Amino acid sequence: MPVDLERDFALSSLPPHLRKGATVYLMDPAKGYYIDQKGTNGFICFVTRTEWEWGEFRKDLTMPISFDAAGAKAIFPVYHDVAEMRASGKFTARQIKDIVIDRIRKGIYKAPARPGVSYMLEPVMRGYPGNPTNNQIMTMSMPHYMFYAPYMDNADIGGDMAHGPFIPGNVVMGDKKEPFGYIIMPAGEAEAAKIVNAGSDLMKRLVAYKSYYKVKAGGM
Repeated sequence: MPVDLERDFALSSLPPHLRKGATVYLMDPAKGYYIDQKGTNGFICFVTRTEWEWGEFRKDLTMPISFDAAGAKAIFPVYHDVAEMRASGKFTARQIKDIVIDRIRKGIYKAPARPGVSYMLEPVMRGYPGNPTNNQIMTMSMPHYMFYAPYMDNADIGGDMAHGPFIPGNVVMGDKKEPFGYIIMPAGEAEAAKIVNAGSDLMKRLVAYKSYYKVKAGGM
């Protein structure tokens, strides 16, 4: 992905008022993530290319994500290490999945030290809409907020995907064993429409780069 497009795509995950002061990481396929823009407000953003839980490498998975300082310290190292291992060419996707699980169990990767937020407010993303038992991938528009909820499940918050905030089930680590769990809160309909409208130029640039970024009717 061209550097300017990747930078703008990563920054789109954040609310506009946080973008100028955020640290931006870009991907070097031969090495992993590197800092493109050094920030001042404690927030970071990047485009994830590998979701380790699914145990596969793809070239078309691109999901902009951001973290506050707590998430940058506790959660981003997993993305950083996975990207570095993939870039090295020394590991299969399944081996990387096993390594991450082992490091979580050993306490090398730990839950965030405090409550916090991860913004995923981009107008479009391409990733897995389900859990790691389904490797289907699609382009979708779903701006949302994610609040750190380690070791929690839907029963703790009365979560329901169809009616507000929810916690995705974890079939990898097991129920209530996920240090990187989130309460996901979709943006409201009016807010989501505003985000998509504001990001229309970015979406056109993405479609011009790869046609699979075109969102189908219904947001998917």
